[in-house]
Amino acid sequence: MDKKIRRYDLDWLRVIVFGLLIFYHVGMFFVPWGWHIKNDVIYDWIRWPMLFLNQWRLPILFVISGMGTFYALSHRNLWQFNLERIKRLFIPLLFGMVFIVPPQIYFERLANNEFLGSYVDYFTTEAFTGVYPEGNISWHHLWFLPYLLVFSVILSPLFIKIKRSAPRFTNWVRRQIQKSYGLYLCIIPLYFLEVLVEPFFPTTHALIDDWFNFINSMTFFLFGFILISTGKEFWKSLDIIKSKALVIGVIAFSIQLFIWIQGKDSLIIHCTEALIKVTNLWSWILVILGYAAKFLNTKSNVLAYCNRAVYPFYILHQTVTVGIGYYIMNLNWGFLSKFILLTIGTFGISWMIYHWVILKISVLHPFFGLKKLK
Repeated sequence: MDKKIRRYDLDWLRVIVFGLLIFYHVGMFFVPWGWHIKNDVIYDWIRWPMLFLNQWRLPILFVISGMGTFYALSHRNLWQFNLERIKRLFIPLLFGMVFIVPPQIYFERLANNEFLGSYVDYFTTEAFTGVYPEGNISWHHLWFLPYLLVFSVILSPLFIKIKRSAPRFTNWVRRQIQKSYGLYLCIIPLYFLEVLVEPFFPTTHALIDDWFNFINSMTFFLFGFILISTGKEFWKSLDIIKSKALVIGVIAFSIQLFIWIQGKDSLIIHCTEALIKVTNLWSWILVILGYAAKFLNTKSNVLAYCNRAVYPFYILHQTVTVGIGYYIMNLNWGFLSKFILLTIGTFGISWMIYHWVILKISVLHPFFGLKKLK
């Protein structure tokens, strides 16, 4: 088996991107788009920074997950890998659906006057009747877990083959990414997905009918594995392209903003915007990976703590945000006051539950995806 490798920049990025997810979900409380709990005042201007984040924040997580899968398969066989995926993804998913997500739906039902009564009444009578949104069974923000589990199971045989017995394919990828702008070849399949699949399958996060999001996310997951399988060539090519990708990303997002503000739609505009979109999001992924590799590939005690905490934080955070949001949604406060309270409250309460409860009670560790410390 290969020597076990640790990329600390990828660990840092996982922590940072999941941290941004908390800010993003706090923003959902104020933005015009639908969400579980909404503030009494909606702020239209928030849509622009959130649209910027929204394009690459989930794709880069799937890319990073694909890269992590490459390293995981360095010291596991196919059976060991998939068993570990089930333990780390399926068990927290079930636990979250039973204990973490129901309070979110409870607060939403209260806010919409669809339920009256205590949480105990809701949990014992309504929480597990029907599928959300008509019913109350849902995985809500935990949708990332079943998708990642299915991707891992479906693609793991291919990954094993690529990693251990497909040098011709890996060498071909190396040659492509060594070319000028070779890393931008990845936008070709992304573009065709945007043009040919996205218009017909809106994102649902329901797994079974979410064809664009499913295939698109799995493509990023596959990209992460394939790119990192090329070894040093990927990191060299990334270092060369990162500053150019930054310029391309700024230009692409500026054009995209112009298209959005114009608000016109046609087949030509859709095809053009699709190309701008995939160029934009892939550019920012290259920028973030490239500069993280340059500045963040260092080990630290802070990283070790945060990297272990990030999974429990992900599981907990949205329930905390929705709970706080319910109690302040109709208060006569300004945006800044509510935003600060939601942000600090979400981070603070999630940290207290993690540090003072989850870490102290070892029986809870598997339900929050925590591995045993070595």
